[in-house]
Amino acid sequence: MTPMAPTRPNRSSLPLIAFGKRKYRIRLTANLAAAAAARAEVEEAIRAWRVPVDPDIAVLLTSELVANAITHGTRPESDSVLLTIACDGRGLRVDVHDESGDLPVLSECLLDAEAESGRGLLLVTSLSAEWGFYRTAVGKAVYFTLRYPAEFPADASDGAGNDGPRSVS
Repeated sequence: MTPMAPTRPNRSSLPLIAFGKRKYRIRLTANLAAAAAARAEVEEAIRAWRVPVDPDIAVLLTSELVANAITHGTRPESDSVLLTIACDGRGLRVDVHDESGDLPVLSECLLDAEAESGRGLLLVTSLSAEWGFYRTAVGKAVYFTLRYPAEFPADASDGAGNDGPRSVS
């Protein structure tokens, strides 16, 4: 009998929720298709979990973080990045892990209007409720959060403290 590689999780297996904590992780191949795959995963989680955030903003920011991780954060011998999607009673959080120890830098200079790159973290800063980064055992993770609308009850908060990642909001 030939051993088979594990299959990709069935997307419909994401649990449905209105409130509560959920977390989903998936390893993505570090290539040009990773951003599209990450967008699809985030969009599916938002739909399946019924997360009340703007999916267009969530997929845009996810795409930026994944593209940055692949462009600036993967080593030649690395073949993947890790995408983590989580939600709780306060909002949605997306983390992108790579194997680089180089921390992200938000440029303070005005960008050239003709430049084709360099606006990713500016988008993340302006469209997310919070963003930040933290070191991991093998590199770093960069994340953003999107908060629920004020009229959405936040009765499923996990009460976690702020002893973890550095916030840059």
